[in-house]
Amino acid sequence: MLEEILDSARKAVAGLATTVGEGTKEKTNKLIEDWLDIFPTLATYGLEITSFSMALALSPSLNVELLGQHSDWNEEAIKERLAAHKGETALTMVFTAIRTAYRLQRQTRAPLRDPLILKVIVRITPEVRVVLGQPVLED
Repeated sequence: MLEEILDSARKAVAGLATTVGEGTKEKTNKLIEDWLDIFPTLATYGLEITSFSMALALSPSLNVELLGQHSDWNEEAIKERLAAHKGETALTMVFTAIRTAYRLQRQTRAPLRDPLILKVIVRITPEVRVVLGQPVLED
């Protein structure tokens, strides 16, 4: 099952790599513009933007942090969202990362802590990070 999740994530990343192509600044800017489209959808699923930053450099980047509640992200809800947004690479990557984080966290048998923190970092190689609980140290 974990292998299926990782395979889905690999396919999503491969699709993003194809979108980026040569990795030029213009293509990165276009990629960032495309990712901006997912945030209204994520808001409908209870994820609120708490931090938004844009870095303009040789390699531009977008860094967005969102907060949500664990109760909005049970296995069935994630499955329905993946089905509803099949073919939408960015959303699929986000939902797959959230599902994987919950599954791996359950394997630790540690209590689940609030909040759900979703970090989306878009650059030549986009990154989606899911934090379950409040981190003590920032990366």
